[in-house]
Amino acid sequence: MSARGRVLELFYDVVSPYSWIGFEVFCRYKACWNIDFRFRPAFLGGIMKESGNKPPALVPNKFSYMVTDLQRLAKFCQVPLSLPHDPFESIFEKGSLYAMRFITAVQVSHPELVEQVSREIWMRIWSRDEDITQQDSLFAAGIAAGIPERTVRKLLEVASTPEVKSRLKAATDEVLQFGAFGMPTFITHQNGESQMFFGSDRFELMANFLGEEWKGPVPRGQVG
Repeated sequence: MSARGRVLELFYDVVSPYSWIGFEVFCRYKACWNIDFRFRPAFLGGIMKESGNKPPALVPNKFSYMVTDLQRLAKFCQVPLSLPHDPFESIFEKGSLYAMRFITAVQVSHPELVEQVSREIWMRIWSRDEDITQQDSLFAAGIAAGIPERTVRKLLEVASTPEVKSRLKAATDEVLQFGAFGMPTFITHQNGESQMFFGSDRFELMANFLGEEWKGPVPRGQVG
């Protein structure tokens, strides 16, 4: 934990567009709040299954609202989000398991690169309507994040190892113990107390709990 014993964890999955919005705001506040910020890649599919949650997109009216809501929220938070031509296919048919294992592999050996790699994968699926399930796609994301070609190839191999699979499952199981049912899920730790906050629009509440100042989704003109 940080010197002041305060931690803010972000559990996320790149298949979730709301997670991307929460991720970008989270990254901007690393320079504003005196807190230990931690990226915690996890698997949304496992959270949905174990919590018994049902995807809101399966409700037609809710899905229609989400499309509009995402566009408004992305504009407000200055995140270049654009829905893929078939969101249902991207989320439910293709999924993100291998992508999240790749990000977990990066976290194991190159934690300083997790932010940029995650962002590049989000850009692929939620900005440019590109694949994130194939090795070539993740290779391209790794290169775009500035990782040397040889290192990216090694990370892709490591992503399929039992160690990485177990680590991703452990992170997923951990956030489930806090009561998670979707993503993004934030866990705050302060003075021995932990609280869970769900969604990309709970930063003001987290700021209040942590005794920090909320300056909107783009503090000090920061973007990305």
